[in-house]
Amino acid sequence: MSFTRGGVRPAAALLAACLGLGMVVSPAVADESDQAGTLAVGSLPQDVANAVDLTGVNRHLIALQRIAESHGGTRAAGDPGYDASIDYVVGRLRAAGYDVSTPEFSYELFVAQTERLAVAGETIEVEALTYSPSTSEGGLAAPLAVLPAGSELGCTPEDFAGVEVDGDVVLIRRGECDFALKARLASEAGAAAVLIANNEAGSVNGTLGDPSAARIPTGGVTQEAGDALTSQDGAEVDFELIAGIEEHSSRNVIAQTRTGRTDNVVVAGAHLDSVYAGINDNGTGSAGLLETALQLGGAPDIDNAVRFAWWGAEELGLHGSTQYVRSLDFEQQLDIALYLNFDMIGSPNAGYFVLDGDGSEGLSAPGPYGSAQIEQAFVDYFADGGLETEGSDFSGRSDYAEFIAVGIPSGGLFTGAEGVKTQEQADKWGGVAGEPYDASYHLPADDLGNVDRVALERNAKAVAYVTTAYGETTEAVNGVPPREDRAAMRAGLRADTAALAHQGEDATR
Repeated sequence: MSFTRGGVRPAAALLAACLGLGMVVSPAVADESDQAGTLAVGSLPQDVANAVDLTGVNRHLIALQRIAESHGGTRAAGDPGYDASIDYVVGRLRAAGYDVSTPEFSYELFVAQTERLAVAGETIEVEALTYSPSTSEGGLAAPLAVLPAGSELGCTPEDFAGVEVDGDVVLIRRGECDFALKARLASEAGAAAVLIANNEAGSVNGTLGDPSAARIPTGGVTQEAGDALTSQDGAEVDFELIAGIEEHSSRNVIAQTRTGRTDNVVVAGAHLDSVYAGINDNGTGSAGLLETALQLGGAPDIDNAVRFAWWGAEELGLHGSTQYVRSLDFEQQLDIALYLNFDMIGSPNAGYFVLDGDGSEGLSAPGPYGSAQIEQAFVDYFADGGLETEGSDFSGRSDYAEFIAVGIPSGGLFTGAEGVKTQEQADKWGGVAGEPYDASYHLPADDLGNVDRVALERNAKAVAYVTTAYGETTEAVNGVPPREDRAAMRAGLRADTAALAHQGEDATR
């Protein structure tokens, strides 16, 4: 980035601004993206990236698979498999010389005890939307009211106009607006309960967002069930949903290097809990992060401390990372220079996605200042290896969410979940167009056979390189020009000072 001087300043002021007491002057920046670029670092990042290989990362995946198989097939938060996963990670980190803690946090968990639905005497599978109120014990019996075509989304009061829903169970299609709005409008129209039919294959794993948004019992049914119910307006519905909030606790794993500044910390995280064995989601992110930590070591020669985090209860609502950030006061949050997130980095039909820090993909708003530079660091890393990436929006579905919420610049990697790979993506990345990036997402088949190991190794090396590089310098993320630019600035300012001095000498002659 070039520095354009707006005019000649007095020599004394120039010296005070740039040379005096080691002060650094930042040039005016017209656009945050101007500072994005390849990290200027020493050899350590490449050394660590070279040391992180598939053999080491895959060994951690094997460990997580065996832990799941030894504990009922799951590593979910609250289950013994998760605690055993913590023990494995902590043991490796302590052996590598890290300061390690496993802070406990509490969270509220929505639990459905009874989910029962029958229409015209035929049993239909139904799932309670998170935070849905309960029906009375034994359920409710009421007619089915089907919103007509053109109004089936239930997103405006007009969708309910002219439809008799008072005391009924209303069938609404998924889409266009959030579930809470659909349920509220149905409630205001007099409905006793809501069934939301999916707009794609599979069940509705949804939430009303907040207990305060819950109005009437709300359950989700599959697209197939919704299609069948469309022709059954007026049929008798027997619907019972008994659910409530329970208090639970879990643990994170936090490990920090013994070297580097503790007031400018690089935090890198991945969630350790999983649905079932969860080898891609998120054994891959956890394993890549762990191998990076082991190869970096607990006391590396770095300027900024690196804090590695394995979050708990992510699958239940990002609880571990959220509670961790909220446990920090403002000064402690200021000590964090940036956050890097690694959630699913070896999907079997992999895409190469970088979190869209600058918002250029138009998918979500830009991240906090510095997020654009983090995105560019990953983009440049892959580009140097001849691999083109795409942006992935800050959807709020992973552990960066609370870091962004408090203004901490964030970025990370993702190889795709239930989304479908396009033909263009298959042409440049390989894999199968028209198929999900991970067809086994949140299913028992997310095991050791559900990983693209080429993608895993590429991404693990990117984790290692960029994390270590920020351990050496976070200047661009912090808004400070790179060292070489500052050196050029100083040289220019010294030349200005000499010219001014020379002009002063001429004026006395």
